[in-house]
Amino acid sequence: MTDQRRVLEVIRVPGPAPYAAMYERQCSRWREVAEGKQPAALFLLEHAPVITLGRETELSHLLKTPEEYRQAGIAVERIDRGGDVTYHGPGQLVAYPIIDLKAWGMSIRGYLRALEEVIIQTIAAYGVQGRRVEGLTGVWTDQGKIAAIGISARKWVTYHGIALNVAPNMDHFGLIVPCGIPDRPVTALEALIRPCPSLDEVMEVFERAFRRQLYD
Repeated sequence: MTDQRRVLEVIRVPGPAPYAAMYERQCSRWREVAEGKQPAALFLLEHAPVITLGRETELSHLLKTPEEYRQAGIAVERIDRGGDVTYHGPGQLVAYPIIDLKAWGMSIRGYLRALEEVIIQTIAAYGVQGRRVEGLTGVWTDQGKIAAIGISARKWVTYHGIALNVAPNMDHFGLIVPCGIPDRPVTALEALIRPCPSLDEVMEVFERAFRRQLYD
């Protein structure tokens, strides 16, 4: 008999999706998963331009004023995930897994490593070698950081997630100190391979890699 807690519903959100509305949707699904009313979910989407401030954000890592961000069409949101400041926008694959870690026998640390492996496998499908960096969270290439990870979990149910740079506006990363790391560049698939795959295609590859991590 199938353990309903280990069923995964993949939800593709049309967009670019506003951050605040998507956060409310995450929280709603989190409650349903925590209460056993809905199966685990994997939201796949791209956001409208937004800068998010995690719990460890230092304000010095914001390089513009709130008014300058507003004039550039970029929202600023303070949120309850771990990590420092990040940018999300069109051309970036964002994934929010809402899963009960107990159902998969995962620790928080094991879950983070699994997310990194999903990203590594996804970009490997395009001939790009990704790696971990000791002491840092995310996935890196020789040309820079290609994916950021920032998660939260309550009652062992996760929310927030990952951002993989496919073909975002790279100039927007220059408006912050990405993830609070000033001496490491940021890159994207578009800068590493030609032709760059579509976001929809990368979502498909990411979903398959995510399912392998959960079920294989």
